[in-house]
Amino acid sequence: MLNQFRMSLVVAALSIIITLAAVGGLQADGGGGANLITLFGQEKLAIQQVPSDSATVSSVVMPSTASYIPIALDAIIYDKFFLASQPTASGGEQWRCLTEALYFEARGENVRGLFAVGEVIMNRRDSVRYPSTLCGVINQGTGRQFACQFTYTCDGASEQINEHAAWKQVGKVARILLDGSPRELTNGATHYHTTAVNPRWASIFPRTASIGSHYFYREG
Repeated sequence: MLNQFRMSLVVAALSIIITLAAVGGLQADGGGGANLITLFGQEKLAIQQVPSDSATVSSVVMPSTASYIPIALDAIIYDKFFLASQPTASGGEQWRCLTEALYFEARGENVRGLFAVGEVIMNRRDSVRYPSTLCGVINQGTGRQFACQFTYTCDGASEQINEHAAWKQVGKVARILLDGSPRELTNGATHYHTTAVNPRWASIFPRTASIGSHYFYREG
């Protein structure tokens, strides 16, 4: 297209010269010839300044690789592919407490199960019946026999992080929950237990969901 444009400029320049000569604007004497040469030279210079196709192509700047754009909170997909696409997570004390709880309580669950357990902890934090921080919720009753709310905090086992891939995965879940993702899996649950046990309160609170190896209940 640019080559056609260059040809159009040449034709237009020649047309102007011929027209001027016809109306007497250019004389056939030495001065007129000089003027003609000058005018044609100016047109030629202008045409040469028009970029060629190859110059245009070489000047195109390709966009750099797009940086990470945070997900929309309503665009969460509860599968391993979605979670793998998220950036490595990090955070402060509350993030670490939640990540630790998910690691020791649910790292063997699928992605849906991880989010479900996380919802329970978040729901407790928001309830007046429980401490107002995630660390407070998770460590409630720790150190008192049969009083802890989360088994890993009082089972006597060493709390070593040995499965780094699992830690990385639950860290992403914790980050997404802390960033305000909708809690749509457990219908406001505040309790859960594995399908292998049957605690007394399971017959008192209404069951709200069954996800993975856990049953979920809502208090009150």
